[in-house]
Amino acid sequence: MAYVDGFVLAVPNQNKSEYLRMAQLSAEIFKEYGALSVVECWGDDVPDGEQTSFGLAVKCEAEETVCFSWVFWPSKEIRDEGMAKCHNDDRMKAMCEGAMPFDGKRLIYGGFEVILNA
Repeated sequence: MAYVDGFVLAVPNQNKSEYLRMAQLSAEIFKEYGALSVVECWGDDVPDGEQTSFGLAVKCEAEETVCFSWVFWPSKEIRDEGMAKCHNDDRMKAMCEGAMPFDGKRLIYGGFEVILNA
């Protein structure tokens, strides 16, 4: 069964280009290690909530935009192997050890078993 890693984060608007460059390199690495696709989305119609919302979840500030992304894998097994390789990849390490274009402490992520893909 297919597997998805999902991410929600807040990116300062001034860092959009830098974030996109980082996302493009990450996508290349994920796909090299078995991911089928990587999708990055820049918030366009993300309403504020009173109790819950994407913005509240990542403590999105006034000059930031919520981003939503996912990595689609053929299976959890391939994902687990691929992610282990990604974490050991020097390109990924360099990216993660350098200055990030967003606050990683407010990043939400998780792995999900696909139960419907219509």
